[in-house]
Amino acid sequence: MYTKKVFGIKDMAMWTRYETIVFLIIAIIEVALFVWSDQVIQFPFTPVALIGTAVAFIIGFQSNSAYGRIWEARQIWGAIVNSSRTFGMMAQDFITNEHTKNPISEEELQNERKIVIHRHIAWLTALRYSMRQSKPWEYVMREHTNKEWAKKIYVPEFNEDFDATIKNYLTEDDFKYLSNKGNKQTAVLYLQSNHLRQLKERGLIWEFSFLELENVIEELFTHQGKSERIKNFPYPRQFASLMHYFTWIFLLILPLAMASQFGEIAVKISDKIGSCPDWIIWLSVPFSMAVMWVFHTMNRIGRVGENPFEGSANDVPISTIARGIEIDMRQNLGEPKEDIPAPFEVRNHTQM
Repeated sequence: MYTKKVFGIKDMAMWTRYETIVFLIIAIIEVALFVWSDQVIQFPFTPVALIGTAVAFIIGFQSNSAYGRIWEARQIWGAIVNSSRTFGMMAQDFITNEHTKNPISEEELQNERKIVIHRHIAWLTALRYSMRQSKPWEYVMREHTNKEWAKKIYVPEFNEDFDATIKNYLTEDDFKYLSNKGNKQTAVLYLQSNHLRQLKERGLIWEFSFLELENVIEELFTHQGKSERIKNFPYPRQFASLMHYFTWIFLLILPLAMASQFGEIAVKISDKIGSCPDWIIWLSVPFSMAVMWVFHTMNRIGRVGENPFEGSANDVPISTIARGIEIDMRQNLGEPKEDIPAPFEVRNHTQM
């Protein structure tokens, strides 16, 4: 998530520089054909304007849909924050000697709380790593200028080994259990539920408290499923592909239509003053470039927002959210300050 107040003109220019060069070349070639053919090769402006209107509507629809996916993803992870805080509070207050026939020491109680809370952090870790896995339809980070951006930001899931990271939050037996599981975040919640049941059977958790904790785990499964739905269900590729084709059809015929329009302007000027400089027609080059850049950039902005967990600067900052939850839970657990990790690094005004 880009957090600077304004996305700078320089950054925008660098992000779109290759497309801008392509637009310049296309515009010069088509205007040159118009001029050298003595205005025989031309394209009427009216159908181009109609196509442009249709493309503008489609781009607007795509942008709204992409933003809807981003906003839904942010709502899901906001709900994860709330459920995590609730779970952490319950884990600390519900694990007690109050209802057990075989009391254990406060140190042992605190260790049980720590295991439960650390396992929840392991669930967050497994979920965020799963959300960052590449899918065939995710292509933003494969584009050249987006790869340049990727070098300027820090995505923890791309730079830190999963096993080494999650091992810090699990017991050795739990880690071994996860090793052969495909959906590791689901496996962690199964482990969590099983452990809570064991604590209930030992009397360390009251039966009604156990049911409350199980309700929160049910919420976590729901949040996980919603997040996985967005990750695993792409923006319909036929819509995205046709949008891309329609946009380029419009961009390719626009300079010729613009040259034709400026040719008519040149004729009107000649009728009034008797002559018209040749460079009037060449003004269609910068005007064409401006329109082409706006349409293509709006299209591209919609495309980079289709997948909110891909690892781009437009992502929902799930790594930052997960680390924030971890810090809160471990601080409230009473762990030493030096044992609690720092927030993830923010590079180039981008939280991941």
